[in-house]
Amino acid sequence: MSEDGTPTATATDDRADDPGQAGLAGLHAVVTGGATGIGAAVAGRLARAGAAVTLMARNAERLAEAAEALPAAAGEVCDVTDEGGVRRAFDHAVRRFGPVAILVNNAGIAPTGPLAKTSLADWQRVLDVNLTGAFLCSRAVIPAMVEAGWGRIVTIASTAGLKAYPYASAYVASKHGAVGLTRAMALELASTGVTANAVCPGYADTDIVAASVRTIVEKTGREADEALAALVKANPQKRLIDPQEVAATVMWLCSSDARSVTGQALAVAGGEVM
Repeated sequence: MSEDGTPTATATDDRADDPGQAGLAGLHAVVTGGATGIGAAVAGRLARAGAAVTLMARNAERLAEAAEALPAAAGEVCDVTDEGGVRRAFDHAVRRFGPVAILVNNAGIAPTGPLAKTSLADWQRVLDVNLTGAFLCSRAVIPAMVEAGWGRIVTIASTAGLKAYPYASAYVASKHGAVGLTRAMALELASTGVTANAVCPGYADTDIVAASVRTIVEKTGREADEALAALVKANPQKRLIDPQEVAATVMWLCSSDARSVTGQALAVAGGEVM
């Protein structure tokens, strides 16, 4: 503080050394589940900000189409539940575009049904994709991020990671786990320049939600409009979330402006979760 009581800058402002300060040019981002829906929207936003983007998913044809639409992108076939496959996919990605500076854990599945009728195999599959996949992919990138002194890990969770929904026990459990994993990583990495956050959309305008609508129609006989209304009724704005809204939130978390934001679970849900 100066003699006249005016606060003076005593802390080092590290923004000049922050790769997120001037767009994402020169950075390598990996987006799992990146060929469709929220993943594709996120990949597009990161690519337009200058990042080289590796899209990971299981469908090679969709990956190729999605990557071709972006300025600097490549697809890498990867099953996020396969430990060896994850290691190989990230090795290939690093050889192509360099160390991973941004990881977006987006791959996920969302089957529905009563808990009493959920098989152990179905339960395990949801946990493997939604939670273990995020663990394996995060583990693959953390050492290089720590060595670089900068990194962003963003996990696309869900409002199901912040509250509960009926007939989605495995999904709710997996997304609560994803939020918990994010918070644990954030504390472990807090002094390294690497942040870890979760983004929690409500029902979004994606293929997964379209499939849920079809399931409701098949099981209840409702019209599609009625089924959709049942899904969005919890959202005070009474609408589906646009994937671009989620992508914009991810983009902000990857910027220098969010360097002090870590361990958070940000709801993008029209006020459904407060």
